[in-house]
Amino acid sequence: MKYKPLSNSFYSKTRKAFMAQLKPKSLAVFNSNDIYPISADSTLPFEQHRDLFYLSGVDQEESILVLFPDALEDKHREILFVRKTNDHIAVWEGAKLTQAQACELSGIKTVYWLEDFERIFQELSTQCDTFYFNTNEHYRQAVQTQTREDRFILWCKKQYPAHATAKSNPILQQLRAVKDPEEIKQLQVACDLTEKGIRRILSFLKPGVWEYELEAELVHEFIRNRSKGFAYEPIIASGTNANVLHYTVNNQQCKAGDLVLLDVAAEYGNYSADLTRTLPVSGKFTDRQKAVYNAVLRVKNEATKLLVPGTLWKEFHVEVGKLMTSELIGLGLLDKADVQNQDSENPAYKKYFMHGTAHHLGLNTHDYGLLHLPMEAHMVFTVEPGIYIPEEGFGVRLEDDIVIQKSGAPLNLMEKIPIETEEIEDLMNS
Repeated sequence: MKYKPLSNSFYSKTRKAFMAQLKPKSLAVFNSNDIYPISADSTLPFEQHRDLFYLSGVDQEESILVLFPDALEDKHREILFVRKTNDHIAVWEGAKLTQAQACELSGIKTVYWLEDFERIFQELSTQCDTFYFNTNEHYRQAVQTQTREDRFILWCKKQYPAHATAKSNPILQQLRAVKDPEEIKQLQVACDLTEKGIRRILSFLKPGVWEYELEAELVHEFIRNRSKGFAYEPIIASGTNANVLHYTVNNQQCKAGDLVLLDVAAEYGNYSADLTRTLPVSGKFTDRQKAVYNAVLRVKNEATKLLVPGTLWKEFHVEVGKLMTSELIGLGLLDKADVQNQDSENPAYKKYFMHGTAHHLGLNTHDYGLLHLPMEAHMVFTVEPGIYIPEEGFGVRLEDDIVIQKSGAPLNLMEKIPIETEEIEDLMNS
């Protein structure tokens, strides 16, 4: 791994918190992700299943975690299964985790080779009544591929039809939503790497630069600082491309007088930052661009103040809608008649600001969190309002990563990244 891992005491805490919510005589299983094929002998880079990583710190394929707090033997209350290495694997792929290394990384004392899983699982199945399966229940999930977890669930139900089943995901949705101080530090590193990339761009951007050149400058800065690269597919949208919310082709030339919207961020240790900045290609905003930009900035700043314990996600978005409506009227994009005649299910501001303002952030860019529950201290949210005006050929979005505090103002993990128009213009022209 390139990154510095979290302490194994952190993973011991997450497992303890998870197991405390299991039914009596229950066993939970977590599988690593597959390595997914492209075609021929090509594969995508491996990405660990974030739940297994959250509970163990193991960042290796073909790994299984078993948690069984009521196991008859103490040594079987936490078990890690990892792939056994050999000389051939060491030569062609590099050595895998030894049992001792897996123990040190995770804090789990009992580590077996993966080849022993079915035999030991059979023994443990006679001691439990319920299997907890780790299904994907995120509100944005749209998975069409059968995962390693899916295959395990099918196998387990066939082999052990008399056992009851339960779901791990509702427990993890709540646990993962509230960040430990170690996790917030890891997120801060990802945000600091993102800052390095943006500052690099400010001195590089000029008319004639291509969107993919900006992408290259950013990923260079991220990787040279121990990141794997982008936390998500980068959006580098110049001119009217900014009005395509998930524009990722990044293949157009940046033209004088245009804005370029960059929704880009680094990952670090599997934790995702999430940033958006909108920059003037020529180093100076026009009066109209600045007016729209500052309207978005005011909405972002006011929306951030609403991220306090007890806030409901749905009500937060209603309040942000009111802020945005006022700004759009001030810009002449809406008038009072538009607001008076609006459909409550599709308010007038949605014409220019059609996406949500905030989502949970952490091990996933769109991280775990049950949206019907009140916000809590140490949850991390993005704040990302935007105004998109296709008829004027530009769009503006601004986004920072915010930690809810027990009391006082929310903590902005990106407060050092330039965002005021004057600072951006000064840095681009210095």
